[in-house]
Amino acid sequence: KRGTTMGLVGESGCGKTTCGRTMMKLYEPTSGKVVFDGKDISTLKGKDLLEFRKNVQIIFQDPYASLDPRMTIGEIISEGMDVHFHLTEKEKSDRVADLLGKVGLNQEFANRFAHELSGGQRQRVGIARALEPISALDVSIQAQVVNLLIKLQKEFGLTYLFISHDLSMVKHISDRVGVMYLGSMVELASNYDLYDKPMHPYTQALISAIPMADPDAEKARERIKLEGEVPSPINPPPGCKFRGRCRYAMDICAKEAPQLLEIEPNHFVACHLCHGKKQ
Repeated sequence: KRGTTMGLVGESGCGKTTCGRTMMKLYEPTSGKVVFDGKDISTLKGKDLLEFRKNVQIIFQDPYASLDPRMTIGEIISEGMDVHFHLTEKEKSDRVADLLGKVGLNQEFANRFAHELSGGQRQRVGIARALEPISALDVSIQAQVVNLLIKLQKEFGLTYLFISHDLSMVKHISDRVGVMYLGSMVELASNYDLYDKPMHPYTQALISAIPMADPDAEKARERIKLEGEVPSPINPPPGCKFRGRCRYAMDICAKEAPQLLEIEPNHFVACHLCHGKKQ
């Protein structure tokens, strides 16, 4: 929904980044549809694709690798303006200064190069560029960047897909959260429901791994450890992809892949165990 944040979590290699890049038409989907504003983006070309690019942008996770070291910050931010708008040099300069100000940097940064900036400053440049992630940063800088994203979301009515390994950060910023496992969505719910009452065994294991600030509570709680190896994404096993690591696996799990069904209002789970409880 407009003005909200959808969090996407899961282990490395589960398909989170592929999902994000496909949604932006950086990858072509092999099946299914990506619908934005009522249009299937896989069919967009020419002016329609250019218009789509104006509305959908990416902030890369690694602020060190995503900025061209040969370009000034002003050139990096204004590059998209050359594609989408016909601005004079003065108009571009003013717009770059305005964007830098919105992300907490003064206009002098426009003349600097990426290597002259700290990690937090580089990520702010990435956000400024996306307006026309975090694991690479210190925790204190993470909080500053995420709080900046929340502020800009309220100011401009932005909608985010927030992809991260950091479940605590996802909880802080997201309205809804989706959990992926080996290319499939296994649970989708509101922020509150997912963290307060996770239903899928995989989600339960992820939530149990979030560290708690209270040492006594951390020591007393059960940590769910996943056994076994992640199956091959190229040749996944029949049935449920998670069954080889699931402590609740049943016979049906080896025969049928569970569908993503609504177990409770706006709480969707792909798990035969949960489907059985619903029945």
